[in-house]
Amino acid sequence: MWAWKDKIQLKGDKTLWYVIIGLAIASLLVVYSSTGKLAYRVHGGNTSAYLIKQVVLLFACFVVLIWLQSVHYKYFLGFAFTLLLVSCACLLYAQLFGVTLNGSSRWIEIFGISFQPSELAKLGVILYSARSIAFEQTDVGCNNRVLLRMLFVLPVLFLIFLENFSTSALLGLVCFVMLFVGRLPWWTLWKLVGGIVLVLGLLIAFVFIVPEEHLNDQLLKIKHRIENFVCPEKADSDDTYQSDQAKIAVAKGGLIGVGPGNSMQRNFLPHPYSDFIFAIIIEEYGLAGAVVIMLLYLIILFRVGVIVRRCTRTFPAILVTGLGLCIVFQALINMGVCVGLFPVTGQPLPLVSMGGTSLVFTSAMFGMILSVSHTFSKEGEREEKARLRQERREERQREENIQSDDGEDAENENM
Repeated sequence: MWAWKDKIQLKGDKTLWYVIIGLAIASLLVVYSSTGKLAYRVHGGNTSAYLIKQVVLLFACFVVLIWLQSVHYKYFLGFAFTLLLVSCACLLYAQLFGVTLNGSSRWIEIFGISFQPSELAKLGVILYSARSIAFEQTDVGCNNRVLLRMLFVLPVLFLIFLENFSTSALLGLVCFVMLFVGRLPWWTLWKLVGGIVLVLGLLIAFVFIVPEEHLNDQLLKIKHRIENFVCPEKADSDDTYQSDQAKIAVAKGGLIGVGPGNSMQRNFLPHPYSDFIFAIIIEEYGLAGAVVIMLLYLIILFRVGVIVRRCTRTFPAILVTGLGLCIVFQALINMGVCVGLFPVTGQPLPLVSMGGTSLVFTSAMFGMILSVSHTFSKEGEREEKARLRQERREERQREENIQSDDGEDAENENM
């Protein structure tokens, strides 16, 4: 009994753990409330089906968290490039043989289990980028050679772009901030900004100049979402249906909301349990509930900064920066879409929206952050010193055994 208690510990930043638990509780409450219509359509009215599924998924997430928090960050460094290659292969497979959802090949089915490779790619890109930035550090900053290493990221971002533009843009932004934190020279950063603006400008010009019949589904989707966001009064009502229903949910919420389980817009929003779950939170819990959720993500951002300042190595500091910003930026994008600040993107709310792949890989990100936090905490430093002492004792024991064996061999030869 005590052995299990010693193994299952909440290591790392305790405040971050409290935030994770708070988001998990919020997920259970809102997913149960927002899946009523889906449960009646798919499970014959069993409204507890998706709640039970979410409980199981969150349990799996905590298993991932507890496992990764105890893994030293140096092991993440070792498989960064391999993970990038695997994620690239999975994305390519999804494009060629994947299951088509919402007009994009974004899912892989393995033994009946659906898997979204873009979530794996987030981890691969961030790990590899942190590794590349760490390897090119000098006394005065990051060497420009890091950009040559980062070329390996471009094929992954392109494959993600073919599935979801917002995810590729999110990862590109995270990588840019990681380069900034990694002390890439200012002149090189400005060149990157110019190149990014040029590419985005050419892309937007292309989708609006080329006739729609010559655009593929992804480019056509980008064009329509930009048009609907910039000129909603000219858009077809079917194209703005999701954002209109989300705005109605926000308007109904008011200050304190209509109460848990009393949402009406969950019956009209196409994805109230994933992409637009924040709109349901506002409708049921009002502005007060929305502020609480926003504060939880801002606390994540603050604690990430605290952990980065404690790091004495470049790789873990850049890694935590990338992972934390990816989670927080994705949350801000989801919330912005629900209140009409951004075009519809399809980004779930991290650790709150219903889902499998997104929940598990978001938990993996948190687990890696907690691992770094634990390593550079006082407890982690004590464990590291104890581990080094144990290694030295074992090394001395091996040397003594070797000397003892040599002595016995010498005696046998004399006999």
